[in-house]
Amino acid sequence: METKETADFGYRRVPAAEHTRLVHGVFDRVARRYDLMNDLMSGGIHRLWKAQLIERLGPRPGQLLLDVAGGTGDIARRFVARAGGGARVIVCDINHRMLEVGRARGLDAGDSKAIRWLCGDAEALPVADASVDVYTIAFGLRNVTRIPAALAEAWRVLKPGGRFLCLEFSNVEMPLLRRVYDLYSFAVVPRLGAAVAQDRDAYQYLVESIRRFPRRGRLAALMRQAGFDQITARPLSGGIAAIHSGWRL
Repeated sequence: METKETADFGYRRVPAAEHTRLVHGVFDRVARRYDLMNDLMSGGIHRLWKAQLIERLGPRPGQLLLDVAGGTGDIARRFVARAGGGARVIVCDINHRMLEVGRARGLDAGDSKAIRWLCGDAEALPVADASVDVYTIAFGLRNVTRIPAALAEAWRVLKPGGRFLCLEFSNVEMPLLRRVYDLYSFAVVPRLGAAVAQDRDAYQYLVESIRRFPRRGRLAALMRQAGFDQITARPLSGGIAAIHSGWRL
């Protein structure tokens, strides 16, 4: 008897073929309020985490960054501003609406021609082999259907000597902080989603997806299987988030 592949959609197991459609629907619905909700949910701390991601990356002139699941362009703009002359970014996102929001905000912010917007799937990137210097994905890896496939694609598109950086929610290890964080996540975040984004279910899914994301050691093992070397993980804010780093040597 044939067994159909399944994937986590929050706390539900759904057919893998349905997972992408469901996640796509979540981000279609919240795209317009996505950045505002990030500020409200984290008290603006996500901006500090992203600043630390860019600091750890150390952008240089002339580099090409592929920012996956980067629809609103937050990481891309930070990279270009920090890197200086000749740096370029491809913002790749599977969701057209997120890209539209990011592109529109870019016009308002006066984005340079250094940023290109591309619709594509993290598991089948429309990007050439060994063509980018840096790959980043911020708060996006937990939403893909097959994390190993997305990691394999990241390795494929990086040049030898290129770097992979993932900013993602992680596992809180301090018991007291974990209890407070869980209470806030499940009692407050969905209500914020209902009030601000008019979509409680979307933010219930996002909270649950964080708990289903692999722990730091497990993600390191998946990165190693994909071919990455010199793998590290730096917890942020007591483990609420972490920056995962690896190199294609």
